[in-house]
Amino acid sequence: METGVSNRTVPVLDLSPFYSDDEAAKLELAHSLDTVCRDVGFLVVTGHPVDMSLVGRVRHLCLDFFDLPEVEKMKIGRPRDDAVRGYIPVLSEGLSYGIGLDTPPDLKECVSLGAPGIPEARYLLNDPYYAAEAAGTHFYPNLWPTEPPEFRPILEEHFRVMTEFAFDLHRLFELALELPAGYFDHLIDKPCSTYRAIHYPPLTKDPEPGQLRAGEHSDYTNVTICTVSPGLQARDRSGVWIDVPVIENAFVINIGDLIMRWTNDRWMSTRHRVIAPALDSDANDRRLSLIYFFESNYDAMIECLPTCQSEDNPAKYPPIRAADYILEKYTKQTRFEKWSDETAAQFGTQDTESRFVDAG
Repeated sequence: METGVSNRTVPVLDLSPFYSDDEAAKLELAHSLDTVCRDVGFLVVTGHPVDMSLVGRVRHLCLDFFDLPEVEKMKIGRPRDDAVRGYIPVLSEGLSYGIGLDTPPDLKECVSLGAPGIPEARYLLNDPYYAAEAAGTHFYPNLWPTEPPEFRPILEEHFRVMTEFAFDLHRLFELALELPAGYFDHLIDKPCSTYRAIHYPPLTKDPEPGQLRAGEHSDYTNVTICTVSPGLQARDRSGVWIDVPVIENAFVINIGDLIMRWTNDRWMSTRHRVIAPALDSDANDRRLSLIYFFESNYDAMIECLPTCQSEDNPAKYPPIRAADYILEKYTKQTRFEKWSDETAAQFGTQDTESRFVDAG
């Protein structure tokens, strides 16, 4: 297996044509996106609608939270290992378990939340969609710290902004995949998305063999939108690691497993990682990632799109409910569970099973 680092860089796309009235420019952007997602499924985007001053406020608030004593942070500790909510200390997750790799725990801590308003109101009022047994923990109530005091209102505002941006991306996906406008609407109108602020403290000792700040993994949602920080690497179809460039006021966008399955492997759900710096290097500094994971409706059936299959290219994956796929992957990383053959057959992707494992 080839594991070297390439001189290539992750592509950069300017999204501003999507927000213009130039239909030809929109189509050209969609073609460029399709090309990138076929090759690496990982890109840096500029020209987006997100107010970066809001992102700056979120960043400062999250750093203030992570600076609190551990006992204070644990007041909103994760309530259960299948709920993406609350604070999770360092060494509490192994992201690589989501793709069937047995590695040491990750050198990160994080705080997670879901959609504002839904868990606190509709979930508790027994809304038939949000409180149904089939929803599982996807709409578990959010846990909010008392300090810093602006944490909740600013993070809720940012969550809403990122949700609108993700809806825009799906409209661009429809254009790139030659789908009718609005094709995804009924599949993503009640998304079970999550937001995570992930903090990587400076290392104080050498990592264990194979231990990273964030272990090698693929995201198992529709699409991920992430702030850009040094140390992030993505893996291309040949199995080579590519450094993700740090560009001011940009976001990293990467395709998740659900879109990969929807597109029948036309688009990649790329493995990525955050490397552990040398103790004596300038890179051994605290690192913060603000990550929005856009997930479809929990009851959406993930099955091959009509434009991504043919007689010569039949569907590679059986249909699966989004909630089942997401929870299976998430609990693997929180419980440090190894994959069984049955798990690999049902929840793996062609990419994680063959392309990277056998590359080179």
